Amino acid sequence: MTQSTHNAQMTTIQDNSDAVATFTCGELLVQWLEYYGVETVFGIPGVHTVELYRGLPNTKIRHITPRHEQGAGFMADGYYRASGKVGVCFIITGPGMTNIMTAMAQAAADSIPMLVISSVNKISNTGSGEGHLHELHDQQGLVSKVAQYSKTIWKPEALPKIIAEAFAVFSSERPLPVHIQLPIDVITADASHVAKPPSTNINAHLPSNHPALPNNRPLPHPAQLDMVVECLTKAKRPVLLLGGGCVAVNEDAQRLAELWDAPTFLTINAKGLLPPAHPLSLGSNQSLLAARQLIAEADVVLAIGTELGETDYDVVFDGGFCINGTLIRIDCDAHQLQRPFRADIAILADAQLAISGLCERLSVYQLEHQAQQIVKEVKARLIDAMPAHFAGQNALLKLLRDNIEEVIIVGDSTQPVYSGNHGFEALATRKWFNSSTGFGTLGYGLPAAIGAMVATGQPVVSLIGDGGIQFTIAELIVAVELELPLIVLLWNNQGYGEIRRYMQQRDLPLIGVNIKTPHFELLATGFGAGYRRITDEQQLLAALQQDVTGRQPMIYEINEADAFIANMGTSFHYFS
Repeated sequence: MTQSTHNAQMTTIQDNSDAVATFTCGELLVQWLEYYGVETVFGIPGVHTVELYRGLPNTKIRHITPRHEQGAGFMADGYYRASGKVGVCFIITGPGMTNIMTAMAQAAADSIPMLVISSVNKISNTGSGEGHLHELHDQQGLVSKVAQYSKTIWKPEALPKIIAEAFAVFSSERPLPVHIQLPIDVITADASHVAKPPSTNINAHLPSNHPALPNNRPLPHPAQLDMVVECLTKAKRPVLLLGGGCVAVNEDAQRLAELWDAPTFLTINAKGLLPPAHPLSLGSNQSLLAARQLIAEADVVLAIGTELGETDYDVVFDGGFCINGTLIRIDCDAHQLQRPFRADIAILADAQLAISGLCERLSVYQLEHQAQQIVKEVKARLIDAMPAHFAGQNALLKLLRDNIEEVIIVGDSTQPVYSGNHGFEALATRKWFNSSTGFGTLGYGLPAAIGAMVATGQPVVSLIGDGGIQFTIAELIVAVELELPLIVLLWNNQGYGEIRRYMQQRDLPLIGVNIKTPHFELLATGFGAGYRRITDEQQLLAALQQDVTGRQPMIYEINEADAFIANMGTSFHYFS
């Protein structure tokens, strides 16, 4: 539709833009959000979005104010990863949208749904180039590059349909961010004549144990599953690859590995699908040589819910990961089925539905591939290849896991996260996630941890470096404001330590990495948070016991060079 057509159709809205509507489009919007089960909105009010807030008091939706739009996006991301509930953001026109795009790109790279609702300039001014407040040349076009799609609600009558479409996307295909924008004169337009949502939530009729949204993802065809099983039963050297698309799969993931008797790898976002020390699990070590050799020698590789991306399968960035055997891929995204590796058998299907179907069919077979012995041998080679400093860092992570019940560890891009991606074993899914995958942004760990804690009410540890936290440290005051007993485990290596090591290995001049580190105790005090300088394992245990049930966030500063970390590693055992 052309801009002139929009102008013609919206004449009535423009002529009455200053009138007081009896029931505005903005008020209708929040009612529809509540109908679809939205419980929390992350947003920073601005002159272009304040009318979205008029109806919030008439709903049960909670509003949380981050200190930067990027923080809002990261909070919505962590909110979903920890709980499976879609995070929603209210964002202003122009700079608000450019600020949140980094968070949207991180979410898109990791298949995380997020609903970003923004304003845009008045209908007559949108895309005019006349220098109106917050004006972008093409906001929708810009944002569409980091979203499944971006749509404009040009008239109130379109609102119910467009909101419904967004939630249909979240529940029926690869989950990605969706952007919906409303011209500011549409937000205030009268919507009293537009259909209102039913009085009961869309999920009210579902059993209490049902996921928040009805699962409408593709159902695998029985004949396709039969074909896959025929191939699986003929395999002599099988390998199973499970990705983040399996995060909602129940115990059938473990059952599939056992029925097929296959060495199994989990991507970083799939940690927890198999329990620690499971005799078929090789963790998230697909990039290490021993794992690569096993996968390359497999005659059948079954990959489910994984894009086979670089940050899970080639973190050494040498292009050395390869699949030589028959590749069977199952994914809810048709485009992903043939990239970056072409599948010999490609099934468009929901992971849970496909895995349960495979388990049912494989249960009549007695397959034996000596997988446990193979896994044992490969584990020994993987452990030998682990860098020496990984042991202490993973011992620290295991201490957190074993001493904080139901803890969720939310990581940034920092050294203990990188080592934990290889060596940490989660007790369940949604208990370990970070921004080192996919887009690989800095500053994610703190706001995403806040989102995770808001969503679940469970203990959360934010694992972040002294460089990364400076991107988003303003969000600490949100945790103070909400009285969240968030533990911010601050890994201090005096600058951008990982990049510094990378430059040293290549004999590059150390420019820009030895940045000045703030006085974090003073910063914590200024924000109203607590602070501890951790120098001892027993001190850490005592602090955790006291602080995880408190009413304020705590910064635990640990220096990379502290000897107690290395000492913890002397008794650490991988795959435990």
